[in-house]
Amino acid sequence: MDPSLSAIVSERRRLINLAYRMLGSVAEAEDVVQETYTRWYAMSRREQDAIESPGGWLTTVASRICLDLLGSARARRERYVGEWIPEPVPDGTEWSSPVDPADRVTLDESINMAFLVVLEAMTPAERVAFILHDVFRYPFGEVAEIVGRTPAACRQLASSARRRLRDADVPATPAPSTAGIVRNFKEAWQAGDIQALISLLDPGVVATGDGGGVANAAPHPVEGGAEVARYFADLAARGVGYTLLERTVNGRPGLVAEHDGAIVMVMAFDIADDRIKHIWAVLNPEKLGGWRQGDAEAGDPESE
Repeated sequence: MDPSLSAIVSERRRLINLAYRMLGSVAEAEDVVQETYTRWYAMSRREQDAIESPGGWLTTVASRICLDLLGSARARRERYVGEWIPEPVPDGTEWSSPVDPADRVTLDESINMAFLVVLEAMTPAERVAFILHDVFRYPFGEVAEIVGRTPAACRQLASSARRRLRDADVPATPAPSTAGIVRNFKEAWQAGDIQALISLLDPGVVATGDGGGVANAAPHPVEGGAEVARYFADLAARGVGYTLLERTVNGRPGLVAEHDGAIVMVMAFDIADDRIKHIWAVLNPEKLGGWRQGDAEAGDPESE
């Protein structure tokens, strides 16, 4: 392969990483990267050779496409049936090529569901500036060229984004007890044990489901420890017939539900002070494509 072509192709994983964090959707991230490469190959070889940093060009184009999509995302979310949750990804679906160990923690943190949900509340410019600078370490001078603001304005945008994250109290790293709490939740749910569920839930816990109008999900978030406990106990009592598997969801312990051999739900958790503060359950089949393929190969860790 032409070395220059190889260098361009090798950027794809990093671009998908970037676009996923900006958009919260694997499918949209892949579309953005496809469009970015389409624009690259639409140029003549002379035009390509004149670009000093092809990787920088690709990043700029992909980021600007994401910025445009984020600008119209709010209208799309308003038309979405029910609650919209970022698309969950399984362990091993992280598309990054090897990175500096010093950057690893930041990349891992930026993919957890609680983090992505807070990003959804940011303005498009805040989100893009923050991800480019704080997550992918681009200097504000380069960020400014991408978002069409001054470096000082981009600093302000990133600072505002950090405040949002601090106010949301998103845990930087999961506590060692997190996996055990998720396992206990699974067992209490399967048993329909309301008191055991309540003991695991924060009094202000919120459970949010995303069915996209395709799968059955609660139309609005369920709030409060007793209410959420009863909701899951009722599911168990109705004999929905889920097989619950412990899986890594967006870098954190989570659960996957199978029904008749098909993955029908992926659950992510926000846990702090040994209590579950938020549960996100994605049932929209359009957001579970990567799980159907990946989980079939993974096997159940409890059976290994």
